[in-house]
Amino acid sequence: MSDLNDPRVFFAAERTLLAWNRTSLSLMAFGFVIERSGLLLQMLKPDAPGSPGKHFSFWIGLTFLMLGSWVACWSSWQYKKVVKTLKPVEIPLGYSVNTGPGINVITAILGVLLMAYLFMM
Repeated sequence: MSDLNDPRVFFAAERTLLAWNRTSLSLMAFGFVIERSGLLLQMLKPDAPGSPGKHFSFWIGLTFLMLGSWVACWSSWQYKKVVKTLKPVEIPLGYSVNTGPGINVITAILGVLLMAYLFMM
């Protein structure tokens, strides 16, 4: 529990949440690029040895998407834990504490939907 009675503690927690959101988005984007680059290589060399099904880059890309979705959910959970320890004076009056975690959860859901889409293609 914080003894500072200063709203900057809350804003520091929110900045940390947003940094984790950027990290999760970067992981998901990297996973998508890896998955698509494997598809591009498969199209450029259709006679290359290997199975005609899903390639290694597909599974690595999906793993990064899954990791990014997990990071988004985990950071929301961590943020909510920190906010519970703050005193009411440390949270600005009328400020929504649920917007950041909500955006992270939506990001995670979209990552899972992208994984499902790529898996079904």
